Amino acid sequence: MTAAAIALDWIIGDPRWPTHPVILIGRWIRWMEGMLRKENDRQTALRLKGVLLTTTTVLISFCSVLTIILAARAVNEWLGYAVCTWLISTTIAIKGLKDAAYLVYNPLRKGNLADARKYTGYIVGRDTDALGEEELTRAVVETVAENIVDAVISPLFYALIGGAPLAMLYRASNTLDSMVGYRNDRYRHFGWASARWDDVMNWIPARLTGLLLILVAMLQRGLSAKRAAAAIRRFAHLHPSPNSGIPESAVAGALGIELGGLNVYGGVASERARLGWPLRPRTQQDIVYAVRMLYGVSFVVMGGLLCVLLVLF
Repeated sequence: MTAAAIALDWIIGDPRWPTHPVILIGRWIRWMEGMLRKENDRQTALRLKGVLLTTTTVLISFCSVLTIILAARAVNEWLGYAVCTWLISTTIAIKGLKDAAYLVYNPLRKGNLADARKYTGYIVGRDTDALGEEELTRAVVETVAENIVDAVISPLFYALIGGAPLAMLYRASNTLDSMVGYRNDRYRHFGWASARWDDVMNWIPARLTGLLLILVAMLQRGLSAKRAAAAIRRFAHLHPSPNSGIPESAVAGALGIELGGLNVYGGVASERARLGWPLRPRTQQDIVYAVRMLYGVSFVVMGGLLCVLLVLF
């Protein structure tokens, strides 16, 4: 089912019909936040309410998917397999990541910085109005690299362990982090549990992703596996996330470029850890290389799954 889910995502990506499970999870999170948060809440109350939000969201996501699959299997075993495959496919976003990256790459290729800035703003939180080609490229490459963990390897890892219910539990955890797991005044305490839980869920998959990216760099012409491995060792721990630095460092090392640096959020400058060695300037073509690495990782995973199936059956 996991291999079929990867193939399904390659082909159709994330259609919005029927309503995508992640959209439903997002609506639940916003509703719960509105119910739980009060203007006069103190730090301890916010943290406890954040724990409640995290716990209820992941448990409801797991139980809902399990109930749907059991109901489908009660009707027909093959229907159960089909529903499970589709639900797993909704937790990964290989095609969606590629499409988002190319929404920026295509205008860049035509010299249309205005559209490239607009579409980059759809996928990153930093200010994009004044970014040139090198910085737009960096933003997209960093997003693709980080999401090889969040949108590919982590959900597949949990799908292999516990099927669609556990994969959806992971997707709920990641959605929580993306919506409330910020270190700003609003979410520093309320989103603390969501951010820490997402770190825990991604810990093993992030390290598997690092190994897979090194392997992909060995298999793709023009990439350096040796430099990817060295970059992980040298730079990954500098990233504020215990997990995101691994794929970003690996991609930077493999491509021979530097990621990280100065970002601006709401007009406020923020210096992020610099990852990799600036052996050459970043160019729009690095977006293509990052997407190739994304697909390379998915091909390696698919190949491994098919080999296991051949051995077992």
